[in-house]
Amino acid sequence: MNPTVERVTRRIIERSRDSRQKYLALMDREAGKHGNRNALSCSNLAHGFAASEADKPSIAAGRSPNLAIVTAYNDMLSAHQPYGRYPEAMKIYAREVGATAQVAGGVPAMCDGVTQGQDGMELSLLSRDTIALSTAIAMSHAMFDGMACLGICDKIVPGLVIGALRFGHLPAVFVPSGPMPSGIANREKQKTRQLYAEGKATRADLLASESASYHSPGTCTFYGTANSNQMMMEMMGLHIPGAAFVPPNTPLRSALTREAVHRLARIGKQPGREGDYRPMARVVCEKAIVNACVGLLATGGSTNHAIHLPAMARAAGILIDWEDLDELSGAVPLIARVYPNGAGDVNHFQAAGGMAYVVRELLGAGLAHGDILTIDPRGMAAYAEEPVLDDGVLQWLPCPEVSGDDAMLRPAAAPFMADGGMRLVTGNLGRATFKTSAVDPARWTIEAPARVFDNQESVQAAFKAGELDRDTVVVVRFQGPRANGMPELHKLTPPLGVLQDKGFKVALVTDGRMSGASGKVPAAIHVTPEALNGGALALLRDGDIVRLCAETGTLTTTADLSARTPAPPPSADSGMGMGRELFAMMRLFADGAEQGGSAMLALAGL
Repeated sequence: MNPTVERVTRRIIERSRDSRQKYLALMDREAGKHGNRNALSCSNLAHGFAASEADKPSIAAGRSPNLAIVTAYNDMLSAHQPYGRYPEAMKIYAREVGATAQVAGGVPAMCDGVTQGQDGMELSLLSRDTIALSTAIAMSHAMFDGMACLGICDKIVPGLVIGALRFGHLPAVFVPSGPMPSGIANREKQKTRQLYAEGKATRADLLASESASYHSPGTCTFYGTANSNQMMMEMMGLHIPGAAFVPPNTPLRSALTREAVHRLARIGKQPGREGDYRPMARVVCEKAIVNACVGLLATGGSTNHAIHLPAMARAAGILIDWEDLDELSGAVPLIARVYPNGAGDVNHFQAAGGMAYVVRELLGAGLAHGDILTIDPRGMAAYAEEPVLDDGVLQWLPCPEVSGDDAMLRPAAAPFMADGGMRLVTGNLGRATFKTSAVDPARWTIEAPARVFDNQESVQAAFKAGELDRDTVVVVRFQGPRANGMPELHKLTPPLGVLQDKGFKVALVTDGRMSGASGKVPAAIHVTPEALNGGALALLRDGDIVRLCAETGTLTTTADLSARTPAPPPSADSGMGMGRELFAMMRLFADGAEQGGSAMLALAGL
């Protein structure tokens, strides 16, 4: 193993020793208490299979696995629309191996792409806790021997992981639906966005461009949070190997879903049956979490996972922080460049070798743990192989030795960057994340006067008025979990990109998020403590000199903040409407971004 990866892993194991032991002890108790649905009363069981028709005798007999389907299906979102037909097919696949399956429940699935810059975006991060809670409700009936989790996008997979881990005495398989076909070139889309921000393109031009990019069923093809989720499920051994980026509605996708159901039926623990028991609690271990971190860094994945990874880990009794990510970033090379960090999208990534190539390189370089328990009995080595259909039979072949496109994928020995591209920056303004893999190294250090805003609408207004046409550090505060649910500020990317293209030195500093679509502008995001919770951003004023430097890992101001009074937060009325008021408790009790920004985990004492 790489010594840095080994050292960080040992540190996480030691830090998590007590909490991990408590979690595993709880899962052992749950297995004893809720591991046999035959312990339910006759009335309980009758309610549970009343509508199961042909499967009723098998479920009633209690001698074969009954699998829960927890689905994030809706037909508004392209990534989740394919899931509409999954349950009926999965029930057939279950019967093929003597098992049964039921839709245990649905979880909400909202799209940051639809809500960007809108009031609904303030529910986005909070939806992760809601999804975890919904997963727990779905699984609360104690009718099941395993979980098939159907989810793709930004908060949905982390929420499903958190919820499913609280039922970790059961096995779990995550079932993706795959990316949509490639649309217009990403650089063309980005150019149209900037032209619109400058007033040089019409709304009709912009809508035509966006519709040519997001155009059919399947996951959006840029390498944002949704596709980073799929990468991490492979790195943690929760997917059928190679399932992440196979397109929807194809024979190979159907074969992988079928295999997921068959595998789930085999790795549960049923009374009177000896099997290959692989409970989720044991699959998601400290080494699996490190693998997810390494994969994120090696592929230039979403900055949102600096928040989601600590939250998911906590649900398994594992404690990680941004120093772990920062130290790993110094050792893990960047071996993939997928838009917005490169020109090609995830379909090009898949064609160049995809996750099989990434896993093969990381295992070969000693950067990922190969000795974790996965849902596949072959372990992590299986994830270095590509799934193919040969005369209708699903099998796996070793991935090619050479990348299919060295502008997209490179070997660990000759990477795009020696650094994984996600740095921790700290100083008298707090702690934050800086995604260097998307930014020209010449822009890793910015020192300029601050222009301070309390929302992104004010930034856009100042941009349109020409007030930002100078070297500046744009500070957007009161955007943390407690202030307004920590929305993504992705609508700031085009105007800030325009300023940078004009030759100005520009950076963003915020306690909000910028997502996996974080672009070419240097940004210190997720600043913690947030402004509403005693953070120094509440003390900044226009004109204060702010220095952001990824080279030295610093986020500082030369201003004397000691005698200043914090700026007042926005009016409480700003949290009303679009249902935001219903989530006031989640905002009130949310912990810091570095801990995962979760009220649910904080209140549960996890």
